[in-house]
Amino acid sequence: MSTYPVHSWFVALVGAVLLSWQTAATARSLPDFTELVEEASPAVVNISTRQNADPRAAGMQGGPGMQPGMPDLEGLPPIFREFFERGFPQGQAPQRQAQSLGSGFIISADGYVLTNNHVVAGADEIFVRLTDRRELSAELIGADPRSDLALLKIEAGEDLPVVRMGRSADLKAGEWVVAIGSPFGFDHSVTAGIVSAKGRALPNESYVPFIQTDVAINPGNSGGPLFNLDGEVVGINSQIFTRSGGFMGLSFSIPVDVAMDVVEQLKRDGTVRRGWLGVVIQEVNKDLAESFGLPKPAGALVAQVMPGGPGDEGGLQVGDVILSFNDEEIVMSSDLPHAVGRVRPGETATVTVMRDKERQKLEMKIGALPEEDQAAMPGSQPQSGSSAADNRLGVVVRDLTAEQKQNLDVQEGVMVAEVRQGPGAMVGLRPGDVITNLDNERIDTVKTFQQVVKDLPSNRSISMRVVRQGRASYITFRLGQ
Repeated sequence: MSTYPVHSWFVALVGAVLLSWQTAATARSLPDFTELVEEASPAVVNISTRQNADPRAAGMQGGPGMQPGMPDLEGLPPIFREFFERGFPQGQAPQRQAQSLGSGFIISADGYVLTNNHVVAGADEIFVRLTDRRELSAELIGADPRSDLALLKIEAGEDLPVVRMGRSADLKAGEWVVAIGSPFGFDHSVTAGIVSAKGRALPNESYVPFIQTDVAINPGNSGGPLFNLDGEVVGINSQIFTRSGGFMGLSFSIPVDVAMDVVEQLKRDGTVRRGWLGVVIQEVNKDLAESFGLPKPAGALVAQVMPGGPGDEGGLQVGDVILSFNDEEIVMSSDLPHAVGRVRPGETATVTVMRDKERQKLEMKIGALPEEDQAAMPGSQPQSGSSAADNRLGVVVRDLTAEQKQNLDVQEGVMVAEVRQGPGAMVGLRPGDVITNLDNERIDTVKTFQQVVKDLPSNRSISMRVVRQGRASYITFRLGQ
């Protein structure tokens, strides 16, 4: 009798045992969120608001179909704004009833609640719904639009459930995280994922180094907590990147380390003060790094220094590349606002720069970030007295008049009067641009400009500082033989 059937049965049995063991091992390796959710959920709340707007003016607030109670979305980039707008029915008649907008969480037993600023912005009344179904009126203690955080206070006794705070600085990419919130009004919905990256810079968000995750976040999650596996809050869910209006795998949370600093200032002063250098910076790309003698693209290039600002008084110059701030390495230019913003105005900071291809350390007193960004200086029209366009850049330039220097807030430079075919046109120079620096040489007159252009090297990155409508930036180009 053949033994083949017995052999096949034995192999199948062993395979089934191995598969069962592998499945069990895989299950054991995945995190169990049940205890975390049971412990943390009672401190997570739903936020709603009421805006007592004139129904006749409702259609004029923020675009067609925008309803009373909706947050102010004007400051958000369109791709983010679309996400929030899609969370609300469009084209309906204006209502005065409370609208469910987002989430929040209780950070102290005496009733302090943290949420996003855009959740409560423009509200006349704010309501907080607890897990026991109580709905309480909340007082707005303070809000900080720059970090998109708002601090609320409710009166509900002294024994409210609270979250435990963690440290976002300890997070690592690949770590499991959990979000609890009210997407589309479904209270205490739980989603999980991993940390995708840290220190993300987003458009128009200069002072928050966001945590990026792949946790499913949707309208209504805004302001809710992001937990690590120890059940500690490490972030506040704030934005998603979307092209469809829904979740696409890219969610962004405000680090709790940033949030708690904001909370302390809002409790104490009702507002937030941040450090300020008074400089305009830009990213250092490969060509700029080569031009400034850097071994690799890194740091923040100073394109403009505000006269009389902290950077100006501390000795920062146009063309400096800031490599570190208070011994914190500046890898991307977006790292600098985060670092400076954490410093209290009036404190002294150490700034390491690359200047003339040598490292220098500067000590400077940090100022306070102005309430509103300074407006760009008005441009001026070119005057007479230009150079010929027989230079290697193919541009006609003119000396600046005293009035133009004052209007443009520049000490020196030449104004582009005409752009003809050549490298100048290819890098986007326009009439009215002011060239103040070329190949790391200061440009004060047409004569200096022509001499520097004549001596420009071939087949190497060349930097040029251009002031356009009051804003300065560096561009790079190469000249052939």
